[in-house]
Amino acid sequence: MTVVAYVVGALFAFAGLASVIRIVRGPSILDRMIASDMLLTTLICVLAADMVFNGHTRTIPVIIVLALSAVFGSITVARYVSKQDPS
Repeated sequence: MTVVAYVVGALFAFAGLASVIRIVRGPSILDRMIASDMLLTTLICVLAADMVFNGHTRTIPVIIVLALSAVFGSITVARYVSKQDPS
């Protein structure tokens, strides 16, 4: 089980690093928003994997708050981009 935890941790670390790189280098606000959603989703998955490996449910409220902030952030950016003048 330890090997699985290390592999999962490495994959999550790679996903987080790729997200941060896209946030920094993203040419548009939509690229940055998609990357931030990916980073929040990766963080949610890390917390869920921690719950599975350690057998607890203490971080469910944190996961719910992160999911809600990701949804509201996406809605806010979508509304902002849609109201901009296309020219």
